This record gives sequence, structure tokens and C-alpha cells, in this order.
Amino acid sequence: MRVNAYAAPAEGLPLVPTTVERRPVGPTDVLVAVEYSGICHSDLHTVRGEWGPRPYPLVPGHEIVGTVAEVGARVTAHRVGDRVGVGCLVNSCGQCAPCAGGDQQYCTAGPVFTYGSTDVDGSTTQGGYATHLVVDAGFVLSVPAGLDPAAAAPLLCAGITTYAPLRRWGAGPGRRVAVVGLGGLGHLAVKIAHALGAEVTALSRSPKKEEDARRLGADHFSATADPATFSTLAGRFDLLLNTVSADLDINAHLGLLTLDGVLANVGAAPGPLLVDGHRLGSGRRVLTGSMIGGVAETREMLEFCAAHGITADIELIPAASINTAYERVLAADVRHRFVIDAATFV
Repeated sequence: MRVNAYAAPAEGLPLVPTTVERRPVGPTDVLVAVEYSGICHSDLHTVRGEWGPRPYPLVPGHEIVGTVAEVGARVTAHRVGDRVGVGCLVNSCGQCAPCAGGDQQYCTAGPVFTYGSTDVDGSTTQGGYATHLVVDAGFVLSVPAGLDPAAAAPLLCAGITTYAPLRRWGAGPGRRVAVVGLGGLGHLAVKIAHALGAEVTALSRSPKKEEDARRLGADHFSATADPATFSTLAGRFDLLLNTVSADLDINAHLGLLTLDGVLANVGAAPGPLLVDGHRLGSGRRVLTGSMIGGVAETREMLEFCAAHGITADIELIPAASINTAYERVLAADVRHRFVIDAATFV
């Protein structure tokens, strides 16, 4: 079936209305009628060619909430009319050790991402800036009834991207957690870390972000544009989560960690991270990365967010405003996530 969508016709060009072909619904597939699609910074990186060559034209979008319009004959987990979500993954080999352990995002054969990947039928996956998509049922997630569907869409990427390292590295009561950046990722990280019971400090270059940080659940706030911040907070945090997509002075931030403290990087800065080995060794510190989460962990995250009333702070836009929204994301002029109303993909 052909469906309405918005696509980047070539690297660096504005997105335009188009149509894309969706495969027929197979026995293990779900046809999702998209209601809302979030704009992730990854979409911009991809469209702008910052993450290497991609097949064009390309439909971005991997923060998707919609309803089930059709199910394959062997699908039992979802029914027509159910509200569901689709995140960054739409398939994997299902046989390697990471897949068997629930970490499909680290599939050794290569995970099939929601857009720009080669799908199992050899076609190029096209994402959620569209009215419909067909996805293997194993990668379709139920969206709890308590979550606002538009504000829940960013949970499918930004939510799990921050939830996974916070859980893995023990954010909770008695732990001091710092979140660097208060954008689409960072604002959800503050909310989630607070709900996990950690003592949360928000770190931002701008002192103007303090009121917003405390509203989101931060116990403390520090402006990193002030050089004194790094000496004042030296050795304070058990876990520091870097969410920014710009270059960061990793070594200065490593100095904020306790003995055995962890700096988890989920930001997507374009350049390499230059690390002073002495900063790692002198405090037995850990520098690590994390990439989204597997299906089971994403399901756990959605249930956690529903239980704690966590959704993204969003600005709902029509499809005709996508290119303007991209410009505003680059200018950090959004609080905190754009979400597209899929009814406007016409």
C-alpha cells in the first residue's frame, strides 16, 4: 500500500511531502495507523548526512505512537484498535547472543532500524513521518492507557535512551546523579532519575535553565559556564549522564565523579571524545556509552513512566512545519520535544 509521508529527497535538503510503499501485512506483521511522530535529533543528524551516507529519498521518524489497523494471522499480542508504539528498531536476527539476551539494539548481524536500514525483504526501511507503517509484531509495543499518546511518542527513543543507562548504573535512593543538558533527552532523564529516587542535579551552560530544571524534578542546579562549578562539584556524583549533542569537555566532567563513578554518554556529538587516561585511572572511573534499549526494556520503561506519570514536554506541530522545527531544534528553541500530528501528513 502507498501512504502519505514526508521525506528528505537528498542529503541536506528540506523534507517534502511524498508517498512511500509499505509491504503487505504478513502473518507476523502489524499495520500501525500513525497518530504522532516525534522529531529526534537523530533525524537531523541523518538527514544532514552527519552520520554517513544514507539511501535517499528517506522518511525519518522513530518515536511513533498510533493504533493497530490490521494484524497478521499469527499475531496474538496486539488487536485492531490497540494503541501501540514503535521505536528505533523494527527487526533483528533474533538468534545472536545480544538478541537472545533482549538486547536487540546490539544485534551482531546488525539491527534493522526504523528508517535507513535494509529490512528482511531487502527493502529500505522508511520511518514514522507517515500515515502508516508495517512492523514485525515483536517490535510493536503496547502504550499504557495512562499515557497521553502525543507526549508519549518521544519515550520510544528519548525515554528509553535515558532510562536504560540510569537503570543499568543504579540510579536510585542514596545515589547522586547529574544530568548534562536539558533538551529532549535531558529533560526526560531528570524526570526519570527523580522518579527512580536519586538525588538529581541538572547541569546546563545556561543559568536561565534553573527554574525549568527544578520543575522537572532536579534537586539541584549548576551552570557549567561558570568555571568554578567544576571545582565546587569535584568528586560529587556517582553517575553522570551526558545527553548533549555538542562537543563536551569529557575530562572536566570526569572530575565530577566519585571513586568508581560512571559517566554514561548518550549524546551524539559529531566529533571524537578526547579522554585523559589519568582522569579515568585516578578515580577508578568508568566512561561508557549506551544505545536505546531492547524490546523488553522499552516495555519496562513505558510501564514505569505510566506508573509515575512521566511523558515528554512537547510542542505539537503540523507536518508543514517540520523544516521550521528542524531549524528550531538546531537553535535549541524547543521545550523540549517537537511531535508531529500525523493527521497532517496529506
